[in-house]
Amino acid sequence: MPFTKFRNLFGSRVARLVDYRLEERTRGVLQDFETRIDELEHCTTDHRRRLAETDEKLESALGDLRWIRGELDRMIPHVAAQEEQLETLREKLAMTPRANDAEALEARSLVEEIQRQHAQVRVRLAGMARYEERLSRLEDAKFTPAQ
Repeated sequence: MPFTKFRNLFGSRVARLVDYRLEERTRGVLQDFETRIDELEHCTTDHRRRLAETDEKLESALGDLRWIRGELDRMIPHVAAQEEQLETLREKLAMTPRANDAEALEARSLVEEIQRQHAQVRVRLAGMARYEERLSRLEDAKFTPAQ
């Protein structure tokens, strides 16, 4: 029996020594794991915050994109009409015969002469309108009974 006590006592001491050694070695590893887990939790929290900010910015950008798309859809028919008008003008210019410098000078001088004569006609018509207005006032004054 004394041997059993000795064996139990020695066994428990050896077990405690082994447990202590294992605990000492695993304690450092566990602390490293705990430190790493804490670091990963902080990173995860930061990533969640940044993801939420990115989602908000993306929603804002999508709203802007929808508005731009609406404006673009609204403007496309106007641009198409302008392009059609430009093409019509190009066709008209293409059908116009090319003139040399002498013909262009002659055409320019004819246009200037027409503009000059047009201005003279306007002056004469304005004078005639004033003359008719005076006549009408004189006629009104002549045929209106004096009071």
